[in-house]
Amino acid sequence: MSKCRYPHLFEPIRLGNQFFRNRIFASPTGYQNLNGDGYLNDGAPAYYGRKAMGGAASVATFEGIVDGEYGRGGATHICLDTPNIHNGLSRVAYGIRTYGAVATLELQHTGMFANRDLSFFGASDKGAAYGPVECEVDGRMIRPMSEEMIERTIQKFIDGAALAKKCGFGMVLVHAGHGWGLHQFLSPITNTRTDKWGGPSVENRTRVLLAIIDGIHRVNGRGFPVEVRISGSECYEGGFGIETGIEVAKMLDGHADLIHVSAGNHEVPEVFAVTHPSMYLEDGCNVHFAAEIKKHVKTPVAAIGALSDPELMEEIIASGQADVVEMGRQFMADPDFPNKLRAGKEQDVRRCMRCLSCFSSELTNGEPYCAINPESGRELDCRYALPEAKVKKKVLVVGGGVGGMEAALVSADRGHQVILCEKNSRLGGVLRCEEHVSFKKNLDYYLNQQARLVQEHPGIEVRLGTEVTPEYADTVQADVIIAALGARPVKPPIPGIDGENVLPAEIAYNKVDEIGKRVVILGAGLVGIELGIHLARGGKQVTVVEMADRINDGGNFLHMAGTEVELKKQKIQVRLNTRAKEITAKGVVCETAQGPVEYAADTVVYAVGMRALEDEMRALNYCAPEFYPIGDCTGPRNITAAVTEGYMTARNIGRF
Repeated sequence: MSKCRYPHLFEPIRLGNQFFRNRIFASPTGYQNLNGDGYLNDGAPAYYGRKAMGGAASVATFEGIVDGEYGRGGATHICLDTPNIHNGLSRVAYGIRTYGAVATLELQHTGMFANRDLSFFGASDKGAAYGPVECEVDGRMIRPMSEEMIERTIQKFIDGAALAKKCGFGMVLVHAGHGWGLHQFLSPITNTRTDKWGGPSVENRTRVLLAIIDGIHRVNGRGFPVEVRISGSECYEGGFGIETGIEVAKMLDGHADLIHVSAGNHEVPEVFAVTHPSMYLEDGCNVHFAAEIKKHVKTPVAAIGALSDPELMEEIIASGQADVVEMGRQFMADPDFPNKLRAGKEQDVRRCMRCLSCFSSELTNGEPYCAINPESGRELDCRYALPEAKVKKKVLVVGGGVGGMEAALVSADRGHQVILCEKNSRLGGVLRCEEHVSFKKNLDYYLNQQARLVQEHPGIEVRLGTEVTPEYADTVQADVIIAALGARPVKPPIPGIDGENVLPAEIAYNKVDEIGKRVVILGAGLVGIELGIHLARGGKQVTVVEMADRINDGGNFLHMAGTEVELKKQKIQVRLNTRAKEITAKGVVCETAQGPVEYAADTVVYAVGMRALEDEMRALNYCAPEFYPIGDCTGPRNITAAVTEGYMTARNIGRF
């Protein structure tokens, strides 16, 4: 008999009349790249189908807005009452079912946050918004829902569930958490109505949700499962706590088929990074809410939040903290997560770094691009499998950072003969400086994993301690050169920059015990800010000096939600509109609009950007018939861009 290392994760479960092949569910993640007419494009079935192909038992989709007129948060939301929307929905459901997973459609109403122009594409869709009571949100007066509108909303959810079943979905997920419309009715903070739909009575506050669940069962049949997502706690001062979460769950007991316990209210800025756990939080940070609720209900409970460690997930199920574990971003990082675990290849799982690159790109581009999985959001283009190269070539990859390693692996997987040269003694590139950072352990895991895969690959020859000059490249006689040389830190031209108390950021990362108690960091980009958090966690007093008027988030604006919380927690001083003029033995002399100021420091660290190794890259341009520069050597890049360029470049080689 075959042994499974995770027997509890792979024990099937039945909800209603629906069979689920394991306890690993893919929670809702958006896919908002719509055609111009508001309908799903061809990428959606491929995006969700890829998760089913990877072994998820349930794959939940985008937010399906049940009421396009009053429940839509923005122009990129899919509205279930749009004429002929069933065509796209049916294709998505079929794409999921084909690979043995249950297709789950999320049903959503944004309530008081409807019609507030959440479009990131320039469309304006501002209109009236309704909530449980009259209040002001974002400078808009929210109107209270009338009895007729409440009944309309209930019916819209029921209609949405009926449509889901018609289109081939096997379950619906009613979103009643995170501060959205139904959450607003559940919360005693936002629902202070004095009629049967609200007030201090939990029975009244859950009346809308129960009417929806029971109505869905009435229309679709009791065997059609209804999953309900709630926030176990709102996780902020003044919000409701786990006690209210338990009360709500007890009301759902016997009505819902699965109680999905999340946390937070992402309309509260400091809580966004709890609802969508940031890298600064511990693994499984929200599981305790599900575990507490499970003590009080008979209905199966799902846990979610910062889950990527299979050992932890197995323990959650085995110990009875939850019946199901759900993941969103982890399925973007590696949609094959369940299948790899089942096959005993857990060491090959790409673990989500919780950088929120996917979430930011979804809202800006409409597609959820992952930092370490270049196929995420591009499933239709990638067609799931790497094609074998038509013409096998000798490929020289120069540089063993994340882009170079990805290029080497993909090239070798396609049948090319690959030589990877790295001038340092280890693979990983500049990111190796962050390998011991406590909140970046999954980055360290990824770097070590990629390095191992490269070194174990039979099609890759690794040459460490090897600097590639044009003369060296000529001796290799490669058909293709992929230049992934990277960049070097910019040293600002400030008097005192060469002092003994001054370090570049990549050196400071690994010298926490050696640098002084008081640290001033020059530069408030992500490198400087995250370094400051790392040093502050190590007991340093940190001040960050930035001449611009804001922190540079590098395009990943949602990562800043958790970062700003951590800056406050670690008591880091960020001085904007402040230009460093001189570094002395005592600290940094700066210029501000109010005049000069000096910040005392035992150690000064500069993190003001990177300069591409463009000259070194250009020198290799004519050393092979084909030449492809990628990553930082062409200009500033983040992990997402470097890995994607490495993947796409390697995928393109050998077509002729």
